[in-house]
Amino acid sequence: MRVMQRVMRVRSTGADRTAAEQARAGQGRPAPAEVRGAAPTGTRVLGALGAVVLTAGFLTACGDGEEPSDAAGTGSSAPAESAPADSPSASPSDSPSTEPEATPSDDAGQDEPDGDAGSGEPGDDATAGGSGQGDDKAGDKADDKAGDEGDDAQGDGKADSRGDDAKPDAENDGKGDDAEDEPEEPDHLAYGASGERVTALQERLKDLGYFITSVDGSFGSETQQAVFALQKAGGLYRDGVVGARTEDAAEDGVVPRARTSSGKAIEIDIDRQLVLAVENGRVVRIINASSGNGETYEARGNRYTAYTPRGSFAVYRQVNGMHSSTLELGDMWRPLFFTGGIALHGSASVPAFPASHGCVRVSNSAMDWVRDSWGATTGTPVVVY
Repeated sequence: MRVMQRVMRVRSTGADRTAAEQARAGQGRPAPAEVRGAAPTGTRVLGALGAVVLTAGFLTACGDGEEPSDAAGTGSSAPAESAPADSPSASPSDSPSTEPEATPSDDAGQDEPDGDAGSGEPGDDATAGGSGQGDDKAGDKADDKAGDEGDDAQGDGKADSRGDDAKPDAENDGKGDDAEDEPEEPDHLAYGASGERVTALQERLKDLGYFITSVDGSFGSETQQAVFALQKAGGLYRDGVVGARTEDAAEDGVVPRARTSSGKAIEIDIDRQLVLAVENGRVVRIINASSGNGETYEARGNRYTAYTPRGSFAVYRQVNGMHSSTLELGDMWRPLFFTGGIALHGSASVPAFPASHGCVRVSNSAMDWVRDSWGATTGTPVVVY
């Protein structure tokens, strides 16, 4: 029916054109010149009628112009030659699409593993069916490139893992079991060490005047106290461990200087936490010490400050043995009192920092040396600075 209506419209148009030409001829207007080689008007009309009839036949064969079903587009594996009549990239549409046209660079950025050509919109039939050979080739190239990159990444990972696994084996083959039986000697010396290096350290400290009674090659508490004193004298970190800097200080002969110049005197250096036995301006012994920590404390209902006073004093009282504090603060070994209840005394705990209630602590063996070997007694000057 649609075909017959189109034929009638064509015939009516031809008749109208013929009537118009006759009217122009009657009015004396020359008829338009025919173009050489152009088909007569009747021939053009027949050609148009033939094209209409042919188009009608095609439409009838496609099912009256109905759109293809979704299943035909999404499930088809037909080659790229299938007609992309409704694809945005095949021909312009009357109403512009809001979706951007897919390009090969967009395909390369997709994460889909199946390599389907086109857009990321799965509901677009034209895209799902493919938009031509160009898109398929671009998609294949993008997939090949992505596959190559993935293979390269996997290869790198495998190479790294093999390298890590191979390294321990090579090390084990090179060293063997004997490496575990012969550990490397540490670069530093600390409490518990022993051997020739410890013996050399003890001899050096004793020669410099740091308090050590025996050179036995064993790094015990007495050696640690001497190392504390060396580190304090050199302004080093006080950890009792002999590293490179502490060893250099020993080799360089670092010792503190005396402040008194005549007779015997006990000098107490609060800043460096050291006790010096001085004779006529010469330091004969350097002893690690610990004085008042500056904190407040309570004893027998009263509040005190752990403070060691500075100044020039003299020993006014001595106890030859263990003495218990009248404030119930602990025991003192062979104390030498030089002001009030403040004394120089021996203790089993002498850290490298201030820790006492105001007295000055040294090791028990050092206190024995001060009283028995060096001869400190009542009247011996005590200078605290």
